[in-house]
Amino acid sequence: MDRFRDPGELARVLGDAMSGTGGLYRQLAAALSSAVGDGLLLAGDRLPSERDLAAALHVSRATVVAAYDELRGRGVVESRQGSGTRVAAPADREPAAVTRRLQRGLSAAAVRRFDRAPDGLITMRYALEPGDARIASAIADVVEEDLPALLDDVGYAPRGLPALRQAVADHHTALGVTTSPDEVLVTTGTQQAVALVSQLLVERGATVAVESPSWPGCFDTFSALGARLVGVPMDDDGLRGDALREVLAAHRVAALFVMPTFHNPTGTLMSAVRRRDVARLAAEHGVPVVEDLAYSTALTHPGPVPPPIAASAPPGARVLSLGSLSKALWAGLRVGWVRASTGDIEQLGYLKANADMGTPLLDQAVAARMLPQLAALTADRTAVALERLEHATALLRTHLPDWAWRVPDGGTALWIRLPGYDASVLAQVALRHGVEVTPGRETDPTGAWDDHLRLPFTFEPALMTEAVRRLAAAADELTRRSGS
Repeated sequence: MDRFRDPGELARVLGDAMSGTGGLYRQLAAALSSAVGDGLLLAGDRLPSERDLAAALHVSRATVVAAYDELRGRGVVESRQGSGTRVAAPADREPAAVTRRLQRGLSAAAVRRFDRAPDGLITMRYALEPGDARIASAIADVVEEDLPALLDDVGYAPRGLPALRQAVADHHTALGVTTSPDEVLVTTGTQQAVALVSQLLVERGATVAVESPSWPGCFDTFSALGARLVGVPMDDDGLRGDALREVLAAHRVAALFVMPTFHNPTGTLMSAVRRRDVARLAAEHGVPVVEDLAYSTALTHPGPVPPPIAASAPPGARVLSLGSLSKALWAGLRVGWVRASTGDIEQLGYLKANADMGTPLLDQAVAARMLPQLAALTADRTAVALERLEHATALLRTHLPDWAWRVPDGGTALWIRLPGYDASVLAQVALRHGVEVTPGRETDPTGAWDDHLRLPFTFEPALMTEAVRRLAAAADELTRRSGS
C-alpha cells in the first residue's frame, strides 16, 4: 500500500502540522500520530523517505528522522529492511470506503479547519464574509407574515417550499432559461446539490470530466463515489472546445462538471460562444452537463453575463444547473437548488428525501423573500469586491512583485502563478508564519498547477494586509533556504 509515495500528498493530509509551538520534530510526530488516530493514515501505509518528506515540508531531514524515531518508540510506525517505514497499529475499526475517500479528500483540511483552527492562524482556504444585514429584515417579515402558515404545514417538503421553487423558476427564466417550479429542487446549499446530482449520474468506476483546474469539493464528491476524473484544459474564455472534443472522443464520460460563470479558482467567465459549444458537444455525445452557477453573484466588475449553458441546450440535451444564495448573502444561509428536467427533478427528489426529508422551511422562507432582490444585493457586493480586489493586488505588487496573476472576471479569489517554486511547499512554510493558503495541487492532482495558489481577496483590509505580510515572510524564507 503506497498511497503516500508522493510526499506532497502526505504533506497535504497533515495540513497545519508544522504551525504550532515546540520542536518541529515533536509537532510532526504529533501530527502523524493524529492522522493515524483519525483514520487518515491506515495500517500498512508506507510513509515517504525521510529525505523526500523533509523536502515536501521544507524542514531538515534530521527533523523527519527524529519524528519517525519517536513514532517507532510509541509503536505507531515500524521500519523493516527493504520495506521502509509503515503505519504499524491498525485502528479498532476502519471506516467504510466512502468515508475513507472523503477523509483523504482534497477539501478535508478545509473542513477540519472549521472545527479546530489554531489561535492566530489566518486561513485563506475560503473567502467567507459576514451575512448581509438585510437577512435580519427578511427574518422579521417571515416571523410576522409567513410563520403562522408554515406552522400549519406538515413541515416536510423534500422538493422545496413552493414559494421558493417559484422564485427560483422566475430567477432562471429571467436568465434566459424558461423554467417552471416542477423543474426546481431546493437543496441545503450547493454542496448538497453536487452530492445529489452525483448520485443521480455517476456509478462507481464511471468517468467524470471536469475543468482543469477545478474546485476541490467536486473532486471529493465524485471520488467518494469511486469515479475517475479527467481534466479538460481552459483558457481565458473558459473550457476549451477542442480539448473537450478530444476528451469526449477518448472516454466514455458519465457527466461533465463545469463552472461557467466566475470559475473557481481562476475567476474566468466562459464566453457565450464556448457555452454554446459545450452544450452542443455534450449533446452530441449524450453526456449530461452539470453547470455550477454558485459564483454567478460574485462579481468584481459590472457588465453583462452570458445566459447559462442550459439556455443553449439543443433538444434532447441534459443540463442540470446548480445555484445558491450563499455567495450573495451569507454562507450560513444554506439554501441552494438544482434546475433540471422534470424527470431528473423527480429522481433527485427521492434522493433528497432519503438524505434529510427537506431543507429547513424557515431558511427557505427567508430565501424566497430575498431571491427577488438578488440584483440589488449583487450590485452592493460588486462595489465592495472591487475595492478589496484593488487593495489586495496593490499589496501583492508591493510585497511580492514576482507573483503573477490575471485580474479575474469575477469570483472571490486570485489565481496566482509563483516564480519557480512549488505552491505546496510554500503552503507548508506559510503555515509556520501563521497563514494558510490553497496550493494548486488541490485543484488538479495531476500536477499541472503545482506552481499556482488560490488567494481570496475579499477579506477586510487590515486582515488582508497582515496575511500578505506573512506570505511575503514565508516566500522570503523559502527562497533564502532554497538558495542556500
